Amino acid sequence: MLDKVPHLPQGLIEAAGFPLIEAIHGRRSRRFAKGASIPDGPLAYSSTEAPEPLSEMEQMLLLTTVAGNTGWSNLIPHNRFYSPRIPNYAGAAGGRTFPSAAGFHTTEIFYTDDNGTYVMPTRDMAPVSVPGADVDLHAYLEAHKSRIVKLGDGRLNTPRVPQHMEMHNEWCANVPGSTLLIPVADLAQHMILVLCYLVQNGACLFDDVNGQPIPGMERFKSIVDVENPFPLAYVEQLALTEVSVETGTSCYAGALMLQAMGLGGWMYEGINPFSLLGASGDPQVPGLGFRFDMPEGALLPHVTGLEGVFEGHTPPHFADMREAVMSVVERKFGAGGPFNAATDGPYKKSEMIRAGAAPFGDVAIDCVVTMAQYIHEKFGRFPATVPAIFTLMYLQAHKLDTGFYDTHFDKGAYLRTHAEHDTNWS
Repeated sequence: MLDKVPHLPQGLIEAAGFPLIEAIHGRRSRRFAKGASIPDGPLAYSSTEAPEPLSEMEQMLLLTTVAGNTGWSNLIPHNRFYSPRIPNYAGAAGGRTFPSAAGFHTTEIFYTDDNGTYVMPTRDMAPVSVPGADVDLHAYLEAHKSRIVKLGDGRLNTPRVPQHMEMHNEWCANVPGSTLLIPVADLAQHMILVLCYLVQNGACLFDDVNGQPIPGMERFKSIVDVENPFPLAYVEQLALTEVSVETGTSCYAGALMLQAMGLGGWMYEGINPFSLLGASGDPQVPGLGFRFDMPEGALLPHVTGLEGVFEGHTPPHFADMREAVMSVVERKFGAGGPFNAATDGPYKKSEMIRAGAAPFGDVAIDCVVTMAQYIHEKFGRFPATVPAIFTLMYLQAHKLDTGFYDTHFDKGAYLRTHAEHDTNWS
């Protein structure tokens, strides 16, 4: 795997052979970057080293650890209620470095460094090769690099004041030299996928917020149990929890890689997500530039998407919820989708297996549309009670100033990879 990487750094060799158990037990939040300063208190220290950015190799290894394609997804192979068909839950045909509920995969990774702000879309990326010892790592990294889109110049502005940042992070978050990774989920699309899942399993929703059934659901009593519907707010909380796990585990994968590479950093939520997305209301803090509205009576912005880059599956990015639902159906069954017979896969008979998924017919689509359109019209937004676009957990990577730890900590405050980092990656 490594013999095809030009100019092979020793740090890469060390990272490739780093024990998983050591990464797990050696993981710590190591916040003190080169160039950092704690001005007073018992841990006062000012770095004597200048901030230093990650190398391109380090950054690409980290990005592909957080959200790299890892081959074809195995899908969910059986549900006796579908027999002899297989379940059609997944949204993507490819696997990634982090799990997603039923293979929905609605998250993409944004990031910022000294040079700019970027997105690396991989949720619908077809595998570049089958993972294994014979993978050309250089080609793998280049395939991911080619997908990166630069959104703007310079580091994302995150003011060090309480309305934008938790103040225990103001000295160490998004600092010069660091790379800040920001997983962002299209929770609106995830919720549509949840509705598809429910309908395929004979369930539907009840509007528990307003204490009323969703009009028109009686038409679908042949495919869903209208007598025992699920509460809307409960299902939306489930969807939110699922994407929270999705974005959190992507960051955790990256946090383990920090240990193997000898980088400082940590995963955290101490930057206001509205400030990062661009919905703080402060024109001097444009963030990622996502569109947002303030629905009548709302206390918080309703962020819906970044035009042409990451559009949430809700109006105004779609004409109505039917169009949004049909986009999800196309993602499942259209070209490159997990249930399209022409999509390659990990199976010996991929065409037969993909074509053998349960269909999602017009009646099921109408049922999902009825619920989704009701939510949008009744609440003036979709989803009703949780964000359409969600981000909370981030991962920061930076070059560690070991002098701080040598001054204030006993031995063992950092790993051998941190101690040898500058030599191994030079």
